[in-house]
Amino acid sequence: MGSSANGVANGVAAGSGGRGVDKGVDYANYFCTYSFLYHQKEMLCDRKTVLDVGTGSGILAIWAGQAGARKVYAVEATKMSEHARELVKANNLQNVVEVIEGSIEDVNLPEKVDVIISEWMGYFLLRESMFDSVIFARDRWLKPTGVMYPSNARMWLAPIRSRLADHKMSDYEGSMGGWCSFLDETKAHYGVDMSVLTKPYSEEQKKYYLQTSLWNNLHPNQVIGTAAIIKEIDCLTVTVNDILNVRASISSSISAEETRLCGFAGWFDVQFRGSKENPAQQEIELTTAPSENHSTHWGQQVFLLHPPICVGERDNLNINFSMVRSKENHRLMEVELGCEIRKSSGTLLPPMVNKFYIE
Repeated sequence: MGSSANGVANGVAAGSGGRGVDKGVDYANYFCTYSFLYHQKEMLCDRKTVLDVGTGSGILAIWAGQAGARKVYAVEATKMSEHARELVKANNLQNVVEVIEGSIEDVNLPEKVDVIISEWMGYFLLRESMFDSVIFARDRWLKPTGVMYPSNARMWLAPIRSRLADHKMSDYEGSMGGWCSFLDETKAHYGVDMSVLTKPYSEEQKKYYLQTSLWNNLHPNQVIGTAAIIKEIDCLTVTVNDILNVRASISSSISAEETRLCGFAGWFDVQFRGSKENPAQQEIELTTAPSENHSTHWGQQVFLLHPPICVGERDNLNINFSMVRSKENHRLMEVELGCEIRKSSGTLLPPMVNKFYIE
């Protein structure tokens, strides 16, 4: 619930959230989901050992200690560890919860653990790549019969309508209009022709305004077709190679009447099931899907189409999705999204392929 080995803030208490969501609502949703740890007393009892990867403020480690864990190792890569240590002491758990400052790849624990807990999820689940550190911790420190929380995760994609498409195109056109005025003034007043830079400037602005995915909390009525799973993850068995390239071919049927397909939204959910050998007493799910009343600081990632496409009920979309890590910054993602639309009349529209950046 804090930072990964590379120090990326990830989690409410460590300061990753906020962005347009009422903090009271966001905190309530978040803590209600993770507070299940406090109620897993039979699971933890007084024999279990727990590792919290990226502990942040230490709240998950404190709950594990309060639930009766024999020992909790709370690893935090940043100076947030000092605050976590203070909170642990203030809750009289300093003999149970040991806060360790350092990257999980570098720390040495005196024993293997029964449970790994971590709030590693980034925007659209995998942005920030903190999950790599959790996988490392699992492979090195989790007992063969151990469990992980969350235990499973899924990534979803669905077609949407949104006025954001019009706004971003307007912003792009405004930027290019400003550039043209700048060229005219520079040529007239200073005798310098800078038009040779128009193409690279246009490409830069196009990437910024039209190809960079947007964070948004969508209303469910903005989803205009069936959502589909593009990736399922078992946290006990997944490898880093499994998440380096997320590929999926999915289909979606438009459920709204005549409307505009303005793009696609991606979100995730995670499950707290335990394992077959050690199932959770009560399975819980945290979802970041569009919601009328339960927005989260993760929101959804929106991939906009320019221009939007007119679609209608029972139109079918065949979608090819690919997401890889950016070569320039492995914490960021690059997405290629192809779509073929077959109208309910049987007419097949020309296929389209768009590239996006999750930054």
